[in-house]
Amino acid sequence: MAIARLVVCFVLCSTVGRIPSSLGVILRTTDKIVWANEFEPIELTCLIESISTNNPRIEWKKIKNGVPSYVYFQNKIAGDLEHRAQLREPANILILNTTRSDTAEYRCEVAAIDDQRDFDELLISLAVRVKPVVPRCSVPEAVTVGTSSELRCLENEGFPAPQYRWFHNNEELPQDPKSSPKFANSSYIINPDTGSLKFQSVRKEEAGEYYCQARNDAGYAQCLPQMMEVYDVDILGIFLKSFGALIAAVCVTAATCRCLKHGCWSRNNHPENNYKRPAQDDAVEYGDADEGHFRHKSSFII
Repeated sequence: MAIARLVVCFVLCSTVGRIPSSLGVILRTTDKIVWANEFEPIELTCLIESISTNNPRIEWKKIKNGVPSYVYFQNKIAGDLEHRAQLREPANILILNTTRSDTAEYRCEVAAIDDQRDFDELLISLAVRVKPVVPRCSVPEAVTVGTSSELRCLENEGFPAPQYRWFHNNEELPQDPKSSPKFANSSYIINPDTGSLKFQSVRKEEAGEYYCQARNDAGYAQCLPQMMEVYDVDILGIFLKSFGALIAAVCVTAATCRCLKHGCWSRNNHPENNYKRPAQDDAVEYGDADEGHFRHKSSFII
């Protein structure tokens, strides 16, 4: 009687597309999206909730950029995890030393030939956090009071992309200067995504040492402090430079006029025009060399 009920239950469940867990392999995981820090261990869980087969076939595949490759195949670790991972019961994969190249999707597959539902799989997404390296900071050495200026900070290694913070004389600048009485008169704007620190109008009090910090969930790194000097407007210097330029212009103009007056650039002073053509002789030209000397060719009778 009990067997008949079990058969009826199986038929009914098959009709509606469901199979009792005791009759098929079913997998589950604790986390479908997993984050790990670079160079630290991480375990991807593939838990078998139900199975009847004693020795199921277990496989893991890594899918990166749409291309699958084996991670665990024929009872051994394969691929680029061969010396950095191991299989743990029941079907978990432990990566001993994660790297940024391990960021990918991983698929756990279990085949159980003795079960009614003889196959199941699940997909896990792994993202490896990468600590930022020392950012490249650009701080102007000197600026003038009242002018605009920009400080830059950039880091390309961290994952996820880091957020940036700026420090002035070892004190962190608030994102909104109006939120702090100490910086309420400042006109700077910080972009935490690009690392830009822009001053709309630099004040004398904003001189000092600046450094930037790049931070994400894996850690942070910062550049060395750099000094920025702020100078008052040099009115005397500007006047002297302008006066000197005016004097130079006057001297050049005077020299040019003097040369023009004395014909320094006249065409008659060109060497090719200094040669005068010989004057034409009005005397009779003789045809041969003997002409011009008197010859007695005939006698004259007076």
